Amino acid sequence: MKREPPEALFYEREPQSDTVRCNLCAQHCRIRNGLRGVCRVRENQGGTLRAMAYGLLLAMSVDPIEKKPLAHFLPGSRSLSIASAGCNLSCPWCQNSHLSDALRSTTDIEGDYVAPEQVVEEAVRRECASISYTYSEPTIHYEHNRAVGVLGRAKGVRNVLVTNGLMTPEAARDAARSFLDAANVDLKAMRPETYRRHCQGPLDAVLECIRTLHAEGVWIEVTTLVIPGLNDDEGELRDAAKFIRSVSAEVPWHLSRYHPAHRWHDAPRTPAQTLRRAREIGLNEGLHYVYTGNVWGDEGEHTYCPNCHQIVMQRHGFEARPVGLARGKCTRCQTPIAGVQMP
Repeated sequence: MKREPPEALFYEREPQSDTVRCNLCAQHCRIRNGLRGVCRVRENQGGTLRAMAYGLLLAMSVDPIEKKPLAHFLPGSRSLSIASAGCNLSCPWCQNSHLSDALRSTTDIEGDYVAPEQVVEEAVRRECASISYTYSEPTIHYEHNRAVGVLGRAKGVRNVLVTNGLMTPEAARDAARSFLDAANVDLKAMRPETYRRHCQGPLDAVLECIRTLHAEGVWIEVTTLVIPGLNDDEGELRDAAKFIRSVSAEVPWHLSRYHPAHRWHDAPRTPAQTLRRAREIGLNEGLHYVYTGNVWGDEGEHTYCPNCHQIVMQRHGFEARPVGLARGKCTRCQTPIAGVQMP
């Protein structure tokens, strides 16, 4: 029996027209009857917007929470990660293009249907403390993620978004109040033209999403993929650090190493020294927790006390071990280390 895609959330019908406007993300697509939005998974069927990819999963696996990356949210725990096809941006350097770009040349949405109850049951069975909506862009699959998240929260399972941050304030507030506990938000650049030219999306929406989720009590961490020649200018990195500091000094910033991928081969792999310089900029701007990512063995992997600077969480790749931390405080100076259920 064919399953009818459910009606989407966050849209409005235009008066005296079969066109709808999607208000889930900052693209605000106007979608005529029979067509889909930029994300290619939300389709106007006779004036009703349908979530065409609802529950059609292309990935389900267990990850350490540090892989999201989240360094201050349930450290050392396991997260059930799920993903469906599609994205509402077009970043040419995408590290998961096999998922995000899966619908660029087809309207056929692949995936195995997994009901929300089944996702939660799997998370509980595999002893996962959280469910992460990740790999592709989870915002565009909001209906299924929300259903999973509400059920998960009732079972004591936390919920994590790994997102590009294009969610509208209306959707972000709904997520925070109904199921969302933590989010890692990509901050790809601090220049609006970079977003417009390369990603086909608005920077201001990302900044607003970060502010909104944080104000709603969601634990936020920010990731910047540092790409040589694109967003590694010292001034731009300083602007990013200043923005994050304006939200909170306790928001962790992950500076991730770029590897040539997808359609972007104009830049080399990010030098480790560039990431170290960026980390120093973040710390100098007052951020308490700045990490270097994809450079295993680097001193920037560890968590340091922002007061006395001793290592409180020793990290290597996706492994984390408390070494100077007890009951959420530095063992040397008793400074609280920000986060959710820190050891």
